[in-house]
Amino acid sequence: MDLTQGTDQEKNARAKKMMLWFGIISLLMGFAGWTSAYIVSSSREDWSSDITLPNSFLYSTIVIIISSLSYMMAKKAIREGENSSGTKWLLVTLGLGVLFIFLQFSGFSQLVAEGYYFTGPTSSIKVSYVFLIAMVHVVHVIAGMISLLVVLYNQNKGKYSKENYLGVTLGATFWHFLDLLWVYLVLFMFFVK
Repeated sequence: MDLTQGTDQEKNARAKKMMLWFGIISLLMGFAGWTSAYIVSSSREDWSSDITLPNSFLYSTIVIIISSLSYMMAKKAIREGENSSGTKWLLVTLGLGVLFIFLQFSGFSQLVAEGYYFTGPTSSIKVSYVFLIAMVHVVHVIAGMISLLVVLYNQNKGKYSKENYLGVTLGATFWHFLDLLWVYLVLFMFFVK
């Protein structure tokens, strides 16, 4: 396929999708580095293998999976011209994103209540990695929520239609990436002791 062919709108859409995928790949590389460092560090003598993940992390996993489904419903509704329904599903997704972040901070509080800290004398290498990986993911979820707010704003302005919903597609793609990334991370931290 010749990427120089097509209308200006088609070329613009391809360029935006390509930029999103470049960003996603660079984020994957960053998280691959952190999880690789986690694995390498797990062979250290001071590695604490008895630490369990907070229950809030597991609940937040369910929440972010449901939020991906609600974003899919929003995209489907907008694609079918049901703008009111699309807006409602976007608002549900935003609410679930807020709940996800709340649950993440609840998980951090659970770790602190058990005496584990990101740094300091009661910290461990493993807990520091758990805090780092989860917190960096939270930052990216906040970025996803900002993009979701932009999508909501454009939706309320009537920018999207059956024929033109690229912004919703890009936002949904990033949100689904964050969802899959968290599922991978929580499974990784659960199984790699």
